[in-house]
Amino acid sequence: MKTIYTGLIALYSAIAGVTSIFSNKARRWVRGRRGWRGRLSSFNRGEGKVAWVHCASLGEFEQGRPVIEKIKSEHPEWKVVITFFSPSGYEVRKDYKGADTVMYLPTDMPANVRFFLDHIRPDLALFIKYEFWYNYLNELKKRNIPTYLVSGIFRPDHYFFRWYGRFARGVFLVFNRIFLQDEQSGRLLESIGYHHYRVTGDTRFDRVGQIAAEAKDLPVIEKFRGGESLFVAGSSWDEDEEIIARYINENSGAMKWIIAPHEIDEAHLGRIEKRLVPGTIRYSRFGENNSDCRVMIIDNIGMLSSVYRYASIAAVGGGFGRGIHNILEPACWGIPVLFGPNHIRFREAIQLIERGGAVSFTDFETFSAAVEKYLADPAALTAAGKACASYISENKGSTDEVYNEIFANQGTENLLKKR
Repeated sequence: MKTIYTGLIALYSAIAGVTSIFSNKARRWVRGRRGWRGRLSSFNRGEGKVAWVHCASLGEFEQGRPVIEKIKSEHPEWKVVITFFSPSGYEVRKDYKGADTVMYLPTDMPANVRFFLDHIRPDLALFIKYEFWYNYLNELKKRNIPTYLVSGIFRPDHYFFRWYGRFARGVFLVFNRIFLQDEQSGRLLESIGYHHYRVTGDTRFDRVGQIAAEAKDLPVIEKFRGGESLFVAGSSWDEDEEIIARYINENSGAMKWIIAPHEIDEAHLGRIEKRLVPGTIRYSRFGENNSDCRVMIIDNIGMLSSVYRYASIAAVGGGFGRGIHNILEPACWGIPVLFGPNHIRFREAIQLIERGGAVSFTDFETFSAAVEKYLADPAALTAAGKACASYISENKGSTDEVYNEIFANQGTENLLKKR
């Protein structure tokens, strides 16, 4: 199996190299990994402790961030190495100050794995949510390095639980403990004979709490909003924007509007502007003479979580594609959240709908009905917001549970001793 797996990894890398000729994302993936051995050779591990945290992309980083910062706050002498698989994670967080090194994960080839682990010599390895790299995990096991999966979540259709996935199930045995988001994931693991897990919840709830506590004041947004209500569409894609823009065009005076698209390239920003009839302004161009504009387009990355604090209603994009983006960021501000139909894989979406804090829309009519309900009934708006705020509050605390078990309860006290 190892030979087949490694061959597939080599094939994937070769395909990525060819694809990089045509795809900007693939190009960043390939270029970002060039020269990684030289960069890693300059990493000064020293004689202290090192935690290695791997995140597939930006969402997983935000999930792992509370644990990273808990480790650094309790043990500032530790060094942290963060790896990303995806360019969308690395490019945004490559300058993250909470880590000593941020880099792309070298492809999962045996020689790469050995070189990487030889140089960082981690005392602890954390994989966030998923990503089961066979060669890395097995080498960690050989070296007796404590390894954990944090905020893991599984679904019945995951390949581990299909007949053809039985050969891959051995990766679970590598982990000292798997920390899960929900009970269903635990039942699935038990169905294949794995019991060394603990349901601790989702660390993202702790992260959005941190975001709210650290949110920036945005005078430009406040000035744009004025004394009106504000609707924020965050991480939007074309399909979301087509519906939302139509509603804005027909109801621009109902409130102020902000669109913060997932992609901020010029072509995408231009498409949004062409769709909108009312006066629009980009965030970077807002000035004293633009106070009468009804719609603002956020043309930068990194401020959306703080923008949500000014909103009365939010919509989160991605629900007409592979899946919705982070709906907890607006929910933590106690405002109702709208999103598209592709949310079934997201536990928080299902639970917020059940609590009355969120609404899924499938087309213009269902979007209009949701917005107009909140505009016409302030009590319904308030109740939905309270449902979101209480949901966030009730689910905090996963980070401390994960940290305490890793450093205290599983015999890993030796992590605090010199190896």
